[in-house]
Amino acid sequence: MNTRPLRIEVVDDQMAEVLRGKTPAERVAMIGSANRTARVLAEAGVRHHHPDWQESQIREEVIKRVCRGPS
Repeated sequence: MNTRPLRIEVVDDQMAEVLRGKTPAERVAMIGSANRTARVLAEAGVRHHHPDWQESQIREEVIKRVCRGPS
């Protein structure tokens, strides 16, 4: 069970205006790009902290962090 408090981030007015100008396809592409960036950064962090880990361990930890947050 997740006992961490819920965090809701609010988009500021300027960002909301930019997003309103995007098509749905453009917004989906932005989400995909942000997801790829999160995975690359998570992988770099795991590799830095665990240089001795195998690729399978790194991949498993990245999935855990991206999907559920850090332990």
